[in-house]
Amino acid sequence: MESLTYERALDVVFREGRTQNGWLDRPVEVGTLRQAWELARMGPTSANCMPLRVVFVRSAAAKVRLKPLLLAGNVDKTMAAPITAVLGHDMEFYELLPRLFPHTDARAWFVGQPALTETTAFRNGTLQAAYFMLAARAVGLDCGPVSGFDNVGVDREFFAGTPIRSNFLCNLGYGDPAKLFPRSPRLGFDEVARIV
Repeated sequence: MESLTYERALDVVFREGRTQNGWLDRPVEVGTLRQAWELARMGPTSANCMPLRVVFVRSAAAKVRLKPLLLAGNVDKTMAAPITAVLGHDMEFYELLPRLFPHTDARAWFVGQPALTETTAFRNGTLQAAYFMLAARAVGLDCGPVSGFDNVGVDREFFAGTPIRSNFLCNLGYGDPAKLFPRSPRLGFDEVARIV
């Protein structure tokens, strides 16, 4: 992969990055997914808890399992994507804290604290999923996040027997520019922020 200039990197990751709805017939290499993870894992999470867990749906058999769990409007674009990442969060992330945050007993903060555990897993898993999408763009992939699906069904199908819960899906591949919608407006700084 070529080195990106600062401005070009901002274009790729933010200014020109788009939510893709159509895909070119071009496979995604596992090495590219690994590159994206190597970047995404460096993003901060509270107490370095790293609750994100991912299943990359790539095979025809796995797509058959996913298809009936999608809302109708998401079926075609998801089935056409080379990869669909099922982005979830581990509700027992704290079991790894002795390794990930070794300078204190952070595991004890969460054991027997289901509300705190759920909030922490969801919040930090969502952060990591966003980092992963930006990292995927940085290594040359396009993204199409999807929230219209049956979470319970996806958990049963892809995370059975684990403490992992799905958050959202993200189609990954090389987007077809002919299938992009015009970019929707974005809110400006003064519309969303105040300085006190």
